[in-house]
Amino acid sequence: MKISVVVPVYNSAVTLSALVEQLKPVLDQVASEYELILVNDASRDDSWSKVLRLMKEHPWVQGIDLVRNFGQHNALLCGVRAAKYEVIVTLDDDLQHPPNQIPLLLEKLAEGYDVVYGAPLKQNHGVFRNQASNLTKLLLQNAMGAQAASNISPFRAFRTTVRNAFASYANPFVNIDVLLSWGTTRFSVVRLRHEARAHGKSNYTFFKLVTHAFNMLTGYSVLPLQLASWSGFFMLAFGVFVLGYVLTRYFISGTVIPGFPFIASIIAMFSGAQLFALGIIGEYLSRIYLRTMDKPSYVVRPIAEARDPYLDIELFEVGAREDVA
Repeated sequence: MKISVVVPVYNSAVTLSALVEQLKPVLDQVASEYELILVNDASRDDSWSKVLRLMKEHPWVQGIDLVRNFGQHNALLCGVRAAKYEVIVTLDDDLQHPPNQIPLLLEKLAEGYDVVYGAPLKQNHGVFRNQASNLTKLLLQNAMGAQAASNISPFRAFRTTVRNAFASYANPFVNIDVLLSWGTTRFSVVRLRHEARAHGKSNYTFFKLVTHAFNMLTGYSVLPLQLASWSGFFMLAFGVFVLGYVLTRYFISGTVIPGFPFIASIIAMFSGAQLFALGIIGEYLSRIYLRTMDKPSYVVRPIAEARDPYLDIELFEVGAREDVA
């Protein structure tokens, strides 16, 4: 088996050497040929310098340097497109995903699945972070149409042929799991041991997860539009009910419902429903607008500019990628 390992890198200079050291014996065991693609997502520390050093020390390590911070999934998309072997394994750069668990993913993949997630045995985050993560997974399940979405993880293995389904995808909003669902329905999950972060803290805060979930929902699903339609329907039904009540009271008792507060409340409810629906439509229009701008998912720094400010060397050809997607 030939394996490409893709790792998005952001402010992880202190963990990259250990990651490479842990990966090598595992890949020697399970793969006839392999590569590690480190995609530097405009780290603020000296991660790119570390990547270049690792490339000099290990010919099987390749580096890609993005011109600015595009986000984890955008960096993943870049690395996935650069992979050249038949199976792709993705994991984080913080050593939370033990490389010695990769054989378990590959064993499950060999059973005939196209995508296998390495879900954690238990969540290691705080209450609010876990709830935001669960919300994201619930929305992903709607967007992907796959039960496995409830157990997604950045630790995953999939067949490289699946990427053909999103070969022409160009959009600033990227969710690699939704894109994988465009190419297959054969998902599976294995429960794996996840370690605590070796250094620093997660870049995904509660609010970032909620924002990511909202972008994913409006970018890959029509559920918000359906909710807007249903809210309009219920407001219409409520209005008809109120009208029936007013007319019935008038014909039976000869009186009407007095009071400005009642009328104001009804108007406020209908106005709120209309503004809600308009807001949802506006979100979709903004996605269409950004798509017509042809804004890229990522941009790779050219070879001549990919220099190590600490070593003063240029990125050599083995790690050069000039993709723009």
